[in-house]
Amino acid sequence: MQAVRKWIAKRKPFVYENSRLPVLLSKIAPIQVFAFSFGPWVFCREEMPEDTRRHETIHYHQQLEMLFIFQWLLYGYYWIAGKVTGLTGKDAYYYNPFEREAYENDADPSYIESRPLWAWRKYIT
Repeated sequence: MQAVRKWIAKRKPFVYENSRLPVLLSKIAPIQVFAFSFGPWVFCREEMPEDTRRHETIHYHQQLEMLFIFQWLLYGYYWIAGKVTGLTGKDAYYYNPFEREAYENDADPSYIESRPLWAWRKYIT
């Protein structure tokens, strides 16, 4: 498992700055999207600050752990679960354990290298 963790920690997504995709996604999302990770790509509407780069790289690593599709299925599940419990779309977004892990750790420059596999599970409530 340690070898897998190290392999994932070394992976970096392909970053596209000054992209219109976050602007377009904001039209249907419950939040104003600044950047998002989808598969091996990260799209940002401006030049990407380091904390945002770490935040989106955490999502990329979450997706790698779950072979991409399973992370998105669970991401949707947790968002819907938040909505069913009465949260707004925006609050359901922040309630999601994948977002909670990324927001809690995006300011830590050493987190990506030391991040345990499946770390998002600790944020399930």
